Amino acid sequence: MFLFSYKLLKKQQFTILRFYKTNSVRVRFAPSPTGYLHLGGLRTALYNFLFARSQKGKFILRIEDTDQTRLVEGATEQLQNDLHWCGVQVDEGPTKRGKYGPYVQSQRLELYRDQVEILLENGSAYRCFCSDKRLQLLRKEAIRAQEVPKYDNRCRNLTKEEIKMKLDKGEPSCIRFKLSSDEDTFTDLIYGQITYNVYLNEGDPVIMKTDGFPTYHFANVVDDHFMEISHVFRGVEWQISTMKHILLYRAFSWTPPIFGHLPLLLNADGTKLSKRQGDIKISSYKEENIFPLALVNFIVQSGGGFSKDLEKNVRPKCHTIEELASQFDITKLKNHSGRLMPERLLEFNRLELKRRLENKVEEIQLIIQLQHMLKTKYSERIIENTLQMDAAHIKNILNWSVNRIDKLSDLFSKDFEFIWVIPKKLNVEKSKLESIGLFRSKFEKENELDRDELNKFLKEFTMENGIKFGEFMKMLRSILSGLKEGPSVAEMIEILGKKNTLQRLEICLNKTQS
Repeated sequence: MFLFSYKLLKKQQFTILRFYKTNSVRVRFAPSPTGYLHLGGLRTALYNFLFARSQKGKFILRIEDTDQTRLVEGATEQLQNDLHWCGVQVDEGPTKRGKYGPYVQSQRLELYRDQVEILLENGSAYRCFCSDKRLQLLRKEAIRAQEVPKYDNRCRNLTKEEIKMKLDKGEPSCIRFKLSSDEDTFTDLIYGQITYNVYLNEGDPVIMKTDGFPTYHFANVVDDHFMEISHVFRGVEWQISTMKHILLYRAFSWTPPIFGHLPLLLNADGTKLSKRQGDIKISSYKEENIFPLALVNFIVQSGGGFSKDLEKNVRPKCHTIEELASQFDITKLKNHSGRLMPERLLEFNRLELKRRLENKVEEIQLIIQLQHMLKTKYSERIIENTLQMDAAHIKNILNWSVNRIDKLSDLFSKDFEFIWVIPKKLNVEKSKLESIGLFRSKFEKENELDRDELNKFLKEFTMENGIKFGEFMKMLRSILSGLKEGPSVAEMIEILGKKNTLQRLEICLNKTQS
């Protein structure tokens, strides 16, 4: 039976917190390179990272690639790139070596083999010669009898002579760990006291496969011990395996780390996140022009773990990694599932754009990023010299758009193309040029005007010169944007600014007169 109790949670948390206040904190994120990094994985990495930073500890990245049949080429590199993009800095890992490496499990096979020999010698493990066919039959029979499928521990009682005889015959074998039949308890830093009898629900688990690779459970325990991991924070789906891991620690006479299991992340409708959802890949958010810090804030706001101004009653803000780490409090982490609200992601993205524009260094980085996006989007316009992408113009556009867009890519919609592209085709009759020239001369003498002032200026100009307002606006729209529809002319002039508006009027006069 699997039970947990919240009654003594605060007392237990206090006792455990006293431990890590006086000891070196080392946490790890240990993904398998069997696919892309998704929101659930990032949340686990992020909470480990923030906990380490809040306690001045170390964050370790370990690649668990013992299941060689499911590896995806390039997944390890992409995973590390995604973490880096999100601002999760690795203290030790495959590309940042430390004294506890190597940090890829397939490079630690000798260690696992040495450790499994210890369990064989002390009687905590044994060789199993059961074939796949027999195991499949056991499973089918259990399902037919409406029982939980599990290994029947048949090879547990083989004599030394029987084992030697089978080995001499060359029979393939795996190594299994002997489970204890006693019900036991451990304290989960988030859920409190957990009681579970693994023996009632599982047969003796395989810890070393026939191919010489360890299983997840065994390698996980060995690595956490030898890498001196102090705390293990992982998804709640692993909570049921924790007692099995604790039994392994006891078999080695090792002290287990402190465990804390993170509640599930759910979709807005309460359904579980699935890897089949293409939009939960971290790389997809990058492709959609979501800022990494916006994604980080989006994830942490659904699960708690923070104090001060991260509470709901405070004005929303996109916090930096440093701010999140300084306010991180594991005792405030919620022990129920959190729902991700998509609209909050765009809200955080807008807040992050505003935050970056308030920082001079990050503002320059934004301008460079937008210039790169412009070159990609309008490559042919660069050749034609009809693309406006100078830093001053981009800065003006960013400040104008900060409260109007959700993502930088919104600035590349058809309606906003005029911001960047100088119209090539100008369908202006020569008879109308006089009014354009008059407008240019008068507008040049004006100071910068806001939209309301521009509307007033445009109406006064047409009245003073006996020009039909609607026709003149249509002509100005064509000159400034090449569009028949879109923002008002006053808004276009406000967006472009006085200098660029005058430039486009001058281009029109020169092209049409030639």
